[in-house]
Amino acid sequence: MDRPRHPGYERAYTIEYGASAQKDLDDLPAAVRAQVLRKIEKLRDRLAGNVKRLHESEAAFRLRMGDYRILFDVEGDVIVIRKIGNRKDIYD
Repeated sequence: MDRPRHPGYERAYTIEYGASAQKDLDDLPAAVRAQVLRKIEKLRDRLAGNVKRLHESEAAFRLRMGDYRILFDVEGDVIVIRKIGNRKDIYD
């Protein structure tokens, strides 16, 4: 039986960080930063995780991680992390 085709299935992505995302990451507490980095690594293989397409936002997708959100775009085979922050502030 064939597996269902999922956007990005069997695709390896490269991860890049925008300047804002790198600053956001540096500002996180160490434990949260480690969790965020693990979640981002899971995106590399097939956009795994609680990913949702966004409308009317500076980024096309968001990855949910507890009270934190990771906003990113997919440009070909590259995932560009745009912003990382608490769900209360991330969409401002």
